[in-house]
Amino acid sequence: MIEYRNLRVALLGAGSVGSQVARLLLEQGDEFASRIGARLELVGIAVRDVDAPRDTDLPHQLFTTDASSLILGADIVVELMGGIEPARGYVLEALNSGADVITANKALLATHGPELFDAAEQVGAQLYYEAAVAGAIPIIRPLRDSLAGDRINRILGIVNGTTNFILDRMDVNGETLPDALATATERGYAEADPTADIGGYDAAQKAAILASLAFHTVVPLDRVYREGITSVSKAQVDAAREAGAVIKLLAICERLTDPETGEEGVSARVYPALISRDHPLAAVHGAHNAVFVQSAAAGDLMFYGAGAGGVETASAVLGDVVSAARRHVVGGPGVAESTHSDLPVLDIGRVVTRYQITLDVKDQPGVLAAVARILSDGGVSVETVQQSVPSHTGPVVVAGSASPGDGPIHGGGRATATLVIGTHEAEEAALAATVEALAASDVVIAISSVLRVEGS
Repeated sequence: MIEYRNLRVALLGAGSVGSQVARLLLEQGDEFASRIGARLELVGIAVRDVDAPRDTDLPHQLFTTDASSLILGADIVVELMGGIEPARGYVLEALNSGADVITANKALLATHGPELFDAAEQVGAQLYYEAAVAGAIPIIRPLRDSLAGDRINRILGIVNGTTNFILDRMDVNGETLPDALATATERGYAEADPTADIGGYDAAQKAAILASLAFHTVVPLDRVYREGITSVSKAQVDAAREAGAVIKLLAICERLTDPETGEEGVSARVYPALISRDHPLAAVHGAHNAVFVQSAAAGDLMFYGAGAGGVETASAVLGDVVSAARRHVVGGPGVAESTHSDLPVLDIGRVVTRYQITLDVKDQPGVLAAVARILSDGGVSVETVQQSVPSHTGPVVVAGSASPGDGPIHGGGRATATLVIGTHEAEEAALAATVEALAASDVVIAISSVLRVEGS
């Protein structure tokens, strides 16, 4: 019988993910030992309340409130507490002791990542975080290792399962956002306070991590542009379906080059956007996640799977535990993060995108010409125009960027009409300024919808 050395593992947190990690460490110890060449010994689980009820039956003697004692006696520390403090202090304590750390804490990494990676590098330890961005989906290691020799140009991701579930229910079942959110809460996808999800905060944290990793540049969380889905209406979802598109909350990270100066920078942003139903991300349903990577040599790659769930996320955490344990067996220092490109993080105004703008306008002669003039003055070219009035049985579609004429929208004398304008690509700053100019126009009654178009 093979005799294995022991590697001591301390677990911080026993929630839905932590309890599954502990269970699997205990149940599959022999299998892990044969893979690693060392036995993983779970020495303890730090929690706030050792007597709190838990879904998983774990030995009571493993639980403690003394996290520091566990950390100082461990070779590997798994942090699954969430939040910033005290998690940040415990992770720094573990790294400074020389232990490797595995975390799924996206908020901590997005906010204090450089500090933590620097602490790990100073002592030759390793910080692993595969589970921090997309649950069970392996995306961190492919970006950090497999694609390290490639040039990543763009990442387009659905990285929040709650919002994807909500938008999918609105699209497939015709539900309103409040109804879809209620369903998500009932099924355990949404927290009692869903702000982090529907406000886009969770996705923004993940975008900061992905952008920093993909572009070898520190991308601070406060430089990630963020919009949530709270303003997405059933009417917008229905209109998207009729146009052969779907609305998804996207995390977008991309390289940008100034056409005048040649300066290269990066952008990270989160917002709801229209994508064609032909795009692979349109087929991501329910609470699933997917990350679409566009690279210079490898081309287009898509990573798809469960973005959350206790046992699913535990799979990613344990993958990191095995990697850390193998490093201990082989020896040698940890690999430092590659964040030395120091590319500037550019403002959202520098992004090139397309808009779909839905306007309620006066039904009178000259309206189309007035709207076209505002777009032209803003340097925005029109790709398509749909116009409809109350008596129409369907929209009239005008393709191309030529300016509409000065005739009436409709000869029936109706008070209002609707224009849906699709623009060609332009800088975000020009598009946003044009929307403001439209809102101030005498011929525009209201702007009922503005959505970006991505994925083309």
